Amino acid sequence: MGTVARPRSIFSVGSATTGETTRRELYFFNLFRVLQACIYAGLAFSPLAINWLELRFPLLGPVNALLYLLFATALFLRTEHQLKRVVSTVTLAVVYDMVAAVIMIASIREPQSGIAILLMFNIGAGALLLPPRRAGLLALFGAGVLVFGVALVRLYDARYEIGPLEAMLFGTAYLASYGMFNVLGKQMRATEALAEQRGTDLANLSQVNDMIIRRMKTGVLVVDDANRIHQLNESAWLLIGSPKPELRDLGAVAPELSRRLYHWRTTGKTDTRAVALAEDVPEVLPRFTRLSPNEATNVLIFLDDTSLVSRRAEELTLSSLGRLSASIAHEIRNPLAAISYSAQLLAESEDLVDADQRMVEIINNHCARANDVVENILQLSRRERSRPELVDVNAWVTNFIEEYKASNDLGMDQLRAVTQPRLIDGLFDPQQLQQVVWNLVQNAIRYGRLPGEPARVAVVARMLGDKGPPVVEVVDRGPGIPPKVAAQIFEPFFTTHEYGTGLGLYLARQLCESNQAALEYVPVAGGGSCFRITLVTQMAATAPRR
Repeated sequence: MGTVARPRSIFSVGSATTGETTRRELYFFNLFRVLQACIYAGLAFSPLAINWLELRFPLLGPVNALLYLLFATALFLRTEHQLKRVVSTVTLAVVYDMVAAVIMIASIREPQSGIAILLMFNIGAGALLLPPRRAGLLALFGAGVLVFGVALVRLYDARYEIGPLEAMLFGTAYLASYGMFNVLGKQMRATEALAEQRGTDLANLSQVNDMIIRRMKTGVLVVDDANRIHQLNESAWLLIGSPKPELRDLGAVAPELSRRLYHWRTTGKTDTRAVALAEDVPEVLPRFTRLSPNEATNVLIFLDDTSLVSRRAEELTLSSLGRLSASIAHEIRNPLAAISYSAQLLAESEDLVDADQRMVEIINNHCARANDVVENILQLSRRERSRPELVDVNAWVTNFIEEYKASNDLGMDQLRAVTQPRLIDGLFDPQQLQQVVWNLVQNAIRYGRLPGEPARVAVVARMLGDKGPPVVEVVDRGPGIPPKVAAQIFEPFFTTHEYGTGLGLYLARQLCESNQAALEYVPVAGGGSCFRITLVTQMAATAPRR
């Protein structure tokens, strides 16, 4: 709707969430390493610690603590750069964690067990960030380094507090920590993947809902209790007169709609009369409902375009009328054929006087006219599905003119083809295009002539502009069509001729629309009429719809 921000693309939600999760985990792991290094440095350099701690290796412990602090600080400051090489960076960092921890355990006499316990977190964090196989190898490496380091120190100092058994227990704890964090990591990743999928589905659904609401033919508005418009879709914006974006007061934008909303809020009754909310917009039927049963402030307003309802009713009426007319036409055909055949036999009689001969001609003429009506009605009811194909419009127009002249005696009337030197291709069912243009040419020759003069009709093949779509135009130099009549000529059963059925142009437009083409009437400057068929190109027909 009008003020709703569009969600991110569904193709970027998953990757963005996964990268953010890894960055967050790596950030806290590096932060823990900095705190761990600070503890090592405090144990090695603090004056208070010197009073109750004894450094077995006075030089090795402080140097190790200082180097580890610099290493941890550098990793923390370069967390963002590590996202490109997470596996290799974390692997080297955890290895250094183990070596630094074992050196501190060997250097300090008292709290060795505490340092060994801190190392369990490093191994567990590695299990979360690394592939399971590599994390398991690191856990084994940590256990081995601890056991090996303890064995070396005991060779140097027999009073060393951590014995081989205790070191093996710590190594076993490292492996258990790896296993626990590995399982926890799998569950966490599965949960995150599910959450990402749900987020993707939600973003996709939100995008689809937003698209549906914006493209709805029904206008939708959200109005609060202060009569202020919060959201509206494109149809509502058009139906209330296309107001400026800063205009949000319903009373100023659409006073009649505001009045009906107030009436609905106070009485609970809806005015069912259609109303136009602005100039030059269709009439609408407003409907009101609360946004939720427990919310009394925001109201959802639906604006139903009555012209769409009328058009749908007209389509249903025409469909029913077409089926009924087809049924009647079938019943008329047999007696009509019998009348026509009888008139032909009567015309062959040698005893027929001139007056009776004239009566027979009248019968034949009206039978032919009735047959045309029947054919048009049957054609309306059993129209075949179009099969568009690529047509060379220039060649098609030339062939059409030759075929029409061969089938019809034009007398003094003129019919010519106007083609272009450039290639013009368009998609259309050739048989249906023949039917449409044939009807247009017959109308042009019959009605598109000045009194006492022959008809001058041209069938033109050209492009609308340099890159415009291909068009076929039937142009005459007759009196033209009055604007009031031109607005109705494509409506079914509308005719200005006493013998017309009013279905010819309606059928022609229907056939064009079934081929994704458009048929329109264009007045000609200086007098005359032009019926333009705008064809689609192959590129336009195969392009994806937005």
